[in-house]
Amino acid sequence: FLSPRDVQVGRGETIRDTARALSRYLDALVIRWHEHAGLEEFARFATVPVVNGLTDFTHPCQVLADLLTIQEEFGSVVGRTVAWIGDGNNMANAWIEAAGRLDFTLRLACPEGYHPDAGLLREAGANVTLTADPREAATGADVVTTDVWASMGQEEEAAARAAAFAGFTVDADLMHLAADSAIFLHCLPAHRGEEVSDDVLEGPRSRVWDEAENRLHVQKALLATLMG
Repeated sequence: FLSPRDVQVGRGETIRDTARALSRYLDALVIRWHEHAGLEEFARFATVPVVNGLTDFTHPCQVLADLLTIQEEFGSVVGRTVAWIGDGNNMANAWIEAAGRLDFTLRLACPEGYHPDAGLLREAGANVTLTADPREAATGADVVTTDVWASMGQEEEAAARAAAFAGFTVDADLMHLAADSAIFLHCLPAHRGEEVSDDVLEGPRSRVWDEAENRLHVQKALLATLMG
């Protein structure tokens, strides 16, 4: 693990130089980077596989774990309906990317001003719909999932976001609208009482801890695949 203090980017070295140097030491790189463009530049100049561990734009490693959890529960994600409730953040974008590649329905419920990436929505096709009504998104869904309302680096927006997301809490009433066999997912950490009620997170429909464990298994498989 290399923190910003352990690499030279923080001291002014270019991304391309760091990518070239680290490529000489490693078989793969997993990077968390705020700006997606920085990650893409790193990948262009690295000579080993570069995995997006998280950017402000998308979080594909997490959605892979979520998809594995759905597969374990239902046998396949094909034909299922996933309801995303909350911020149109990197996780919402990752779900849109997944729905554009796999045959499942994605309904996103996001308040005005907090929509996912417009370009991804245009490319996703008919499998993806956007609404401002969490109840509409959750009705009949096989999976209900959410994330914190204020992500890392957005702490100063917490009060404004709490007001904007009023009514977007995944609680027992909202889960009651989902399919009888529906499960709840959350990428963690969770702010209990905000985006999800305690009884849902701890309830019988929650698969959050399986989902958390699956991060380990999916990322092992991803590295094994990329490194041959």
